[in-house]
Parts: sequence; C-alpha cells; structure tokens
Amino acid sequence: MASYKKQPTQLPNQQTNKYDKYSSLPPPSQAAHTLASRPWPHRQCSALEMSSQAAAPARMSCSSRAPAWATSSPSSALIAALATRDDVDVSVVTVLPTVSAAEADHLAGLFSAFPRVRRVDLHLLPFDASEFPGHDPFLLRWEALRRSAHLLSPLITGAAPRVSAVVTDVTLTSHVVPIAKELGVQCHVLFVSCATMLSLLAYVPVHLDKKAEPEHGVGDVDIPGVRCIPQSYLPQPLLDLNKLFTKQFIDNGREIVNADGFLVNTFDAHEPVALAALRDSKVVAGFPPVYAIGPLRSQTSAPENNSKPEREPTGSPVAWLDEQPAMSVVYVAFGNRNAVSRDQLREIAAGLEASGFRFLWVLKTTTVDRDDTAEVADVLGEGFLERVRGRGVVTKAWVDQEAMLRHPSVGMFLSHSGWNSVTEAAAAGVPLLAWPRGGDHRVNATVVVSGGVGVWMEHWSWDGEDRLVTREEIGEKVKEVMSDATVRARAARIGEEAAKAVAEGGTSYRSLEEFIAKIKAT
Repeated sequence: MASYKKQPTQLPNQQTNKYDKYSSLPPPSQAAHTLASRPWPHRQCSALEMSSQAAAPARMSCSSRAPAWATSSPSSALIAALATRDDVDVSVVTVLPTVSAAEADHLAGLFSAFPRVRRVDLHLLPFDASEFPGHDPFLLRWEALRRSAHLLSPLITGAAPRVSAVVTDVTLTSHVVPIAKELGVQCHVLFVSCATMLSLLAYVPVHLDKKAEPEHGVGDVDIPGVRCIPQSYLPQPLLDLNKLFTKQFIDNGREIVNADGFLVNTFDAHEPVALAALRDSKVVAGFPPVYAIGPLRSQTSAPENNSKPEREPTGSPVAWLDEQPAMSVVYVAFGNRNAVSRDQLREIAAGLEASGFRFLWVLKTTTVDRDDTAEVADVLGEGFLERVRGRGVVTKAWVDQEAMLRHPSVGMFLSHSGWNSVTEAAAAGVPLLAWPRGGDHRVNATVVVSGGVGVWMEHWSWDGEDRLVTREEIGEKVKEVMSDATVRARAARIGEEAAKAVAEGGTSYRSLEEFIAKIKAT
C-alpha cells in the first residue's frame, strides 16, 4: 500500500410571525448597517444591449464564500465558465482571512488561471466567536460574513464599469439581496446543493408557520410537488430552532423569493421533479427563475480525453491509477469538511481490505485541513499499509476529484454524498455508494437514488450517531456495488444525460445562456 503526500412566504414580506424569535435578521431599517455577510466571488457585468455590437461587456459581480459541502467550488467553476466569454466582465470579491489552506490555494489557482478576472479583497470586521461556543468553524465564518455584509455596498457602487448583477452564495441571501435591491442591481443566487434541497430551503419557513406547536421541532417536511423529507434526513442543526444554522437557514429561506434568479449546479434529467415544482411555483408562489446549469466543471480538470499536459510524478495517485485495470478501483473520499472518527476510519480501512478490490482513498481526519497533522499509519492502524501494498493508495494530499472520477480505472465512488461529489460522479458516469455524514447529505442521497447515480445505505450512521458501521458491512457493500451491472448501467446513462445537458443546445447550456441574456438586458 502506498501512502502519498504532496508538498504544497406571507413569506419574505411577512413582518411578524410566531417564528420571529428564531430569526437572526434585524429589522429592515437596521439590516444594511448591522448584518454581516460573507462575499463570494462577485461577478460584475455592465449592461450589454443585445442589438449593439459596440456595447461594453456585461459586468457581473458575484459574492462568494469558501466551499462548504464538497471538494471543489461551484462558484469557481461558474466564474471559469463566464470568464472565458467576451460578453461578460467578472470581478470576484474574496474574503480575508481564509478559513482553510485549501480555500487559499483554490483562490490563488483561480486568479492565476483567469488573469482577466478582477480580485477585490474584503476584510471581515472583528468577530467574537465566543458568542457561539462549540459551533462549526464554517458556520461561524458564515455568521462573520453576514455581519460584514454592508461592506459590499460601497464595493458595488464604486465599481467601474457599472455593476449590473451580483451573484451571491445562498448563505448570504438574507443580507445581499436587500443590498442589491436598494442599489437597483440584479441579485442572483448560486445554490451549491441540489434542487431538492433548494425546495426544502424555500418551503421550511412556510412549513414552520403552519405548525401549531413549534416547540416540538421541525418534524417531517412535505414539500409540495417534490417529496416528503423525513426529519431524520434534515441537516442535524436544523432540528434545534435555536441553533445559529437554523436561524440563518430560516432568514435565507424567507428572503430567497426576492432574488432575481437561482443558478443551481444540477441538470434537468437529474432532478426533473424538483426543478419542475420550483419553476411552476408549486413549492412557493412566485419563486424566481431557476437556471439548472450543471454539472459545472472546475477550471483545473483534465479534458475528457484524459490527455495530460505533463507526465504525472511517479507515485502520485494519478500515476498509480494509470497502472490499474479499467473500472477496478474504488475511489474513497468524504469531502473537505467532514472528519470521520478514528474508530470508524479503521473500520473503513478494514472493510476496503476485506473487499479485495483496489482502492484510492483521500483521507481526512479533521474538519479544517490546517489542523490535520496525523500520520496515515497511525490513523489506520499498525500494519494496514503493508498488508494492502500494491493494490491501494491512501493520500492526505489534495487531488483533482473530477479527474479521478473520469479516470478509466475508477469503477465506484464511496462518498459522503456532498452535492459536488454527487454531480461529479454523475458527470463521470461512475456509480456512487452514498454514506451521508451530515448537513444536506441525506437529502442529496435521495437524489443519488432517484437520479440513477448510485445507491444509498440508509441505515448507515452519520455524525452524532453512536453506531459504528462495521468492516463486514462496508466490505460486502463495496463488493456488491462493484459487481452490480445494473447499477453501473444506470450511472453510465446519467453520465450520458449530463454530457447532453452541457453540450451546445442542451438544457444546462440553454439555461446559462438565458441567465447571461437577462444580465445583458439590464
């Protein structure tokens, strides 16, 4: 076994209701001055008249946060898609300091790859995290951003050429949308989870307003036109109405109908039911246009013919994959924000060993990568690396996950079912074995099954649950999925649909064109 290390609503307009005590949003008169927002890559577009060949490029400003639920950044992929066009001028607001080393490296790579993209730094105001003891560092980051949201206003008004649109991450919606509206600028929301999760976000405030006894929690959420989401599938923090995450979630859910549109990293063939319900206003009346523009590709991914500009270093994960038979490798990764317990990691290791299949495992032991100093051999147990030498690689280095999944030797993806990972598996046509760890993962896993991407072990535990998933269960399920021709065929079909969606004339291609046309018309 090789261990590789690389050096580096009455809804939004509703003024009062029985759930106001669960909202963190100040009264409208104070919001612009007191609320904090964390900018995302901002795209700035000056208006471009469709009939004028001499008009300036559309200038779009996007606000963006760091990646939250997956290994790559849809915001960066969207920036890359727009930055290559002559009719769109892009500026990116980056927030300092960054949370993780991966975030800092990602931003550096983005600006290096696209020198035409302007960088605008926004330094967060001082934030006392002790106000929220024990909270996830990324949730604290979102709150710090929300409290600095008013700093976006002078950046937008002072931009030249004039900003015609802002694209913000959904975590900042409740703060950025009002600012944009006050300035007379379009505000679109980039939603980095699935359309099913977007429908949940939109409907939860309505659901809560209808509940007779809010003290009993959220309960099951039956989303009109979509599906019923059992309480056990909901993001864990959402179960406590006093949690910071829940307050942010409800605030954003009430405000989203005031956005000018939603850009969602999905495609029509993958989530036809949820997309139709949102577009037809079955979930919430008057919902903004939904542009399904996925699957988005990162700017670092290798081309689909797997050509490589230079030879991979000996011993690197890609070099190792090059030596393996087609569809023989299980790729294992649980995202850049998910830290699996030491005991569970050892069960995973033993399960992979017992499966008898080759594997490539991107290992993570802490929530924030800068804190991850443990040695692989210590984490996975004495003798493990030696016992599986030759048929497996474990690495703590960053890898290009899209390139890994598109590699012909990869036959299955064992994943936490973060949405980026789901869409990357779908685009590659690789079967996904979903093991949700938290957040939106169980909602995403419902789409893994309904969309044909893979299978979901519903009874496998996630964060906060005591039960260890045993090595026997893991090993047997890996063998089952790797040997299931039906699962493989379904995944291949959804991969074909993904390719059609982004090809010229496809559904996602047309959605992106419609979005750009709307910006130009400003």
